[in-house]
Order: sequence, then structure tokens, then C-alpha cells
Amino acid sequence: MDLFEQEIQQNQKDLPLAVRMRPRTLDEFVGQEHILGKGKLLRRAIEADRISSLILYGPPGTGKTSLAWCVAHITKSRYVAINATTSNVEELRKIIAQAKHKKASMGEKTILFIDELHRFNKAQQDVLMPDVEEGNPVLIGATVHNPFFSLVSPLLSRSLVVELKPLKENEIVSILSFALKDKTRGFGNLKIKFDKKAMTFLAKTCEGDARRALNALEIGVLTAPKSKGCFINFNLELASASIQKKPVIYDKDEDSHYDTASAFIKSMRGCDPDAALYWMAKMLYAGEDPRFIARRICIAAAEDVGNADPLALVLANAALQISEFVGMPEARIALAQAAIYVACAPKSNASYLAINKALADMESQKVQEVPNHLKDASYPGAEVLGHGKGYKYAHDYAGHYVKQKYTGKAVRYYEPTDIGYEVKIKQRLEKLRGNQKTV
Repeated sequence: MDLFEQEIQQNQKDLPLAVRMRPRTLDEFVGQEHILGKGKLLRRAIEADRISSLILYGPPGTGKTSLAWCVAHITKSRYVAINATTSNVEELRKIIAQAKHKKASMGEKTILFIDELHRFNKAQQDVLMPDVEEGNPVLIGATVHNPFFSLVSPLLSRSLVVELKPLKENEIVSILSFALKDKTRGFGNLKIKFDKKAMTFLAKTCEGDARRALNALEIGVLTAPKSKGCFINFNLELASASIQKKPVIYDKDEDSHYDTASAFIKSMRGCDPDAALYWMAKMLYAGEDPRFIARRICIAAAEDVGNADPLALVLANAALQISEFVGMPEARIALAQAAIYVACAPKSNASYLAINKALADMESQKVQEVPNHLKDASYPGAEVLGHGKGYKYAHDYAGHYVKQKYTGKAVRYYEPTDIGYEVKIKQRLEKLRGNQKTV
């Protein structure tokens, strides 16, 4: 039995479930396939024991501490963990000196895990660099902040930097299932009836945070009343109480998901910002991807607002971009702003109807040939073919406009309304269409 197994079993009952269930091998590690999948660089480096300095960044509960623990276990290294918020230069120097002594006297390598590494100032980070460069101790730093903004360049240049992603729902389910079955570290020796809905609820509600899911499982199991036969009934009600969040009926694969999204869109279309916010809040509360909501807002801005207020689509697109690079919980603010704007904006579906009419013509009628005067005339020989001949360059005419044919057969799809900015568009088109003769 090695050092890590001894540590776990000595105070088994006192350690939190999330600590007990830390993976001991890469095969036990769930998620992060983009860096730990078969053949990936980081996996190869760990298995070959070639890690000299590693920076892990990503949201809480994605496996940063577990991966450091796993690396130490696989490489049979001495493991020292500190937190940058409570540590200092003096402690760092002591740890480094001990690592050197262990290496010289016993040939034992030390892995120094520093949680919240971004909390160290430049001087503290500089203390690490000479010894990290020599690989003793081996630094594994964890941070929730982008290290390229929070760590000094010399430390970054000496480190392998990898990003951990929030765990997927099915990965959280796998972790919870393993904890329920494991008889040594988990709850495999207990009689637990675990409702599938409760499992799904925990996986969704924890928002990719495995630690949060395991903590909820543990408190639920340890505080649940036992039924006849000493069974623990872990149902949806218990799961809700354990994670302190009520369940909302919103299954991404069933009617509630589509019904809620439909109500959200129709509320914006119907100029009811309060109803739109209500349905959006339901989706966010249930763990919906904010990018899905942002895409619905973009669609509504183009389909239902259109040119009645062109700024609606600009704002909706900005909310989509913000939801992608900011994420929750802050993205909710931009999403709310965009949804309110779209809901309150004047409405026109003229653009939506126009493209549908044009596509219907493509499907039902013969496709027109591009008129010669509109064809590309930029290549040698185009003039001989008559391409571009007779084309009128609009900017050469008064008002930067000249009336000429842009299709062989006249078509009319876009019919602007008398609402919002489309009033101006309509007036301009009527003026242009009626005042000059076709060339």
C-alpha cells in the first residue's frame, strides 16, 4: 500500500466524499478528454513522468486538484499542497529546501501543488522559478483565472499550460454512479435507491462542478432517513434539499424545453418584456446553455423586429458574443438587456417574409441568368464577352443612385411596413422606384 492509499484509509470517515473519490489513475479520471484522452500530449507526459511544471486553469470542480493528486500517485512522488491565499515566501522556501533534501537523500521527487496560484504576487512567483526550472519540486499550479493574464511570463514559459472545461452532465452522472458503487471510498456498502431523476437533477444543477455534485450526494446520503430494510431513498426531493436548489421541470430532450423556448420567443414577439424575462429566468435557473438563449434572441431580432429597428440584431449579436466569452453568471445581464430590447422594439417580419418568397421562387421557377451588364468584368476577355457593358456605377450619379435592371425579370419580395425605422426605408424605396426611369 502506498502513501496515498494509507492517507485515504487512515481517516476514511473524516474525509469528504469528494476527497475520497479522487482518481488514482488516468483511467479513473472522468472528463477532460481534450487533454487526457488516449494519445494526448498531457496524458503522454504524465505516463512518461515528464512533467516539469504544469499550470491548470478552469472553473471550480473540473478536476484541477484531482489531476494534481493523480499525477503524484501515478509518478509515486511526494505530494505537498498549499493555497496561495494563506501561503508566503517563507513557507515556499521551506518546502523547496525539503524537496531538495528528499531528492538528495532518498531520490524522492516532490510535487508542489499550489491552489489559486494567481493569488501569488510577482515576487512570490519569482521565488519558484529557479527550482521549478530544475524540476525539483515539480510545480502544479491551479487557477480559475486565465494564467496568461494573472501569472508572470517567465513562469508561463517554463510551464505546460492546459485548460480544463466544465464537466458534461453525463460525466457528472458517471462520477456520482462510481461513488455510489465504490465500497472502499464511496457508498457501495449502503443500500441506496437512487432515483434517476435525482441523479439527472444533481448533474444539471451542479453546472459542471463535480465537487458540488459529490458534496450534495454526500450530505443527502448521510442525512436521509432510512426506510424499512435500512434503505436510503435518494429521490428528487432529497436531491433538491441537498444542493439547495428546487427542481424545475425543464428537460432538454422533452416537451418542457421546447415549450419554454417557444414561450420566450413569443413573449418577445408580443412586446411583453416581463414575460420574456420570466421564461428566460426559468431556462437559466434550470441550467440552460446561455448561448442557446442568445441564439433565440438573435432569431427573434431578425425575424420579428427586422428593419423596424436594425439595432435589435446588433444588440442580440453582442449578447451572443458576450455569452460565449464571459459565460454565466454575468452573461445573464447582457441576455436580459437584449431580450428586453427585442421585446420592446417595434416589430416587422418583412425581411422574414421577403427571403421566404425569394426561396419559394428559387424552388418553383426557372432560375434567371445574371444580366450581362452585372456580370464580373474584372478578368481578361470579359469585355469581348460583353460582360459589364452598360453597367451604371451608382456613385457617379446624383444621390449615389441610378435606376437600372438588377434582374432579367422584375421581382418584388421586400415590402417594408409603416412601423419604426421601416417607415424611412419604405419612403426611400417609394421615392427611388417612382422618380426615375429604368436604364
